[in-house]
Amino acid sequence: MEFRDSAEEAAFRQDVRDFLKKELPDRFKGMGDAGEGAAGQFEAMREWRQKLAQKGWIAPAWPKEYGGAGLPTIQQFILNEEFAETGTPNVGGFGVSMVGPTLIVHGSEEQKKEHLGRILSGEVLWCQGFSEPNSGSDLASLQARAVRDGDDYVINGQKIWTSLAQYAHWIFMLTRTNPDAPKHRGISYFLVDMKSPGVEVRPLVDLSNRKMFNEVYFDNVRVPARNLVGEENRGWYIATTTLDFERSSIGTAVGNRKAVEDVIQYARDHAGQGVCTLGRNPALRLELSDRLVEAHVAKMMSYRVISMQARGLIPNYEASMTKLYASELSQRIANTAMKVIGLYGAIYGNLAPRRGRWERGYLQAVGATLAGGTSEIQRNIIANRGLGLPRE
Repeated sequence: MEFRDSAEEAAFRQDVRDFLKKELPDRFKGMGDAGEGAAGQFEAMREWRQKLAQKGWIAPAWPKEYGGAGLPTIQQFILNEEFAETGTPNVGGFGVSMVGPTLIVHGSEEQKKEHLGRILSGEVLWCQGFSEPNSGSDLASLQARAVRDGDDYVINGQKIWTSLAQYAHWIFMLTRTNPDAPKHRGISYFLVDMKSPGVEVRPLVDLSNRKMFNEVYFDNVRVPARNLVGEENRGWYIATTTLDFERSSIGTAVGNRKAVEDVIQYARDHAGQGVCTLGRNPALRLELSDRLVEAHVAKMMSYRVISMQARGLIPNYEASMTKLYASELSQRIANTAMKVIGLYGAIYGNLAPRRGRWERGYLQAVGATLAGGTSEIQRNIIANRGLGLPRE
């Protein structure tokens, strides 16, 4: 791994920094992956989105003919790293990161023409319909059904943990179209208008009182056959398409480091106050040091992934290692932050230290090791594919 930028990479990094310094509105600095908050400020973000679109930076990995920047892997990484350092909000969402790249490779020309432009403009927001109540880690066991009926498919079933479905205009989803085939071979990939009759969204409230996740029900929902992506019964292979876009989790690594630095600064500023302070609890210094070292380790793991991609390799268990380590680290950071503020951790809201950021983070971190593949699944991948151990 070469840690220093080449002359070309250094020039691009400076271009990104200059752009953010000049163009990023102050109200968006530090927002980062704001999820529901970002969705709620959609109108305010329109101008910012347009500026990014002019640079091709909403979808930097997409080919230029589809509105992207066609950036090589390393420049994608640099862009994401600099965005993470400033807390720049991600305006692409699932449309840019998942369904758009899938359509570029597997979609029909009609589907590309209908959807790609509206993804980049922000006119249409997307959500992902994969997980089901009994099909999470073993996703290929999903049971939502799609049955061909003339020029339509009729979908029945349920999806769960559907992020921001209450805001989405469309959903890309997997359904079973051949119940008699082996489970990986009878699945199809559909694009569904969330306004279709028979679609019902029920928000789920998480521990931090956010409505980020949802249940989505499909009751005899008719979907035009033209909304099938690729071939019928080949949806599993379409969904697992690996595209050449940045997946190093550098944003998470940078976010964890900045979170630790914030906790350290608070501990220094309040060294003589409370029970769990640096003055009264010397061991807390060691714990904070551990968290900071671990945050830099997470960054090095992200560098390993990106260095592989830059050489044309496809990270497998290496990506699982990065995800596992970063998600468990976010929980350790949250625990340490709560220890630093002591009984103030019982206060929630604007009167709490850092306006309740750490209390919210503590509650939200519970799901970090579940979303995107549980820690158990990641460890199995590392064991099987990285260490060559037999399946459990």
